[in-house]
Amino acid sequence: MQFSPPLVSATLLRRYKRFLADVVMPDGREITVHCPNTGSMKNCIVAGSECYLYDSNNPKRKYRYGWELATTPCGGVAGINTGRANALVVEAIESGRLEELQGYKTLQREQKYGDEGSRIDILLSTGEDKCFVEDKCFVEVKSVTLAVEGRRGCFPDSVSVRASKHLRELMSVKSQGHRAVLLYCVQHTGIDSVSPADDIDPHYGVLLREASMVGVELFAYRAAITVEGIILQQRLPVVLD
Repeated sequence: MQFSPPLVSATLLRRYKRFLADVVMPDGREITVHCPNTGSMKNCIVAGSECYLYDSNNPKRKYRYGWELATTPCGGVAGINTGRANALVVEAIESGRLEELQGYKTLQREQKYGDEGSRIDILLSTGEDKCFVEDKCFVEVKSVTLAVEGRRGCFPDSVSVRASKHLRELMSVKSQGHRAVLLYCVQHTGIDSVSPADDIDPHYGVLLREASMVGVELFAYRAAITVEGIILQQRLPVVLD
């Protein structure tokens, strides 16, 4: 995934009201930009650090620039636009880089499913009918940017009722005979493994371990991040201990 137009460098001042951040542009102007991340962004925000912005070139937008990359406290780079995660995974599937999700004929996005009114991020299908049940793979994608000591990534970065709901939905489709996958898209260069953030959302950690025990597959892939683009390419271990 290439950034087009190229990202613009700036200096981060602060992030506030979840969707806003103030930055200083190279010419000295202080402006407000859109922050496309609803999480806490814990361990991703360093006041005075270099950040990179996407220029929409759209005069009708209230905030012309969107925040894309952050310099983290550990010196790594994080892709803080959670909206990129699904597209990165789709791109990796279609290019063959995600070996675990190959062999399917169709790929659909944002399909309704489950008993709790959810939409699955990615629905893969072989298109074959086996015992009147189409061979399907339900893939839920989660963006990981919280890095802690030991280059460990944790999810979620704040209590997430929605993430727990998605685990229940995946367990349900698995019980129906389908394949269920939870894929952590690690948009952080300083993370080497992924674990549940038990200290932040212990209920999620309990559900994640339960989901793993009943056959929900857990994968984590780290993205290579530069100011030119992002590409999902390296599998990381998911550690539940």
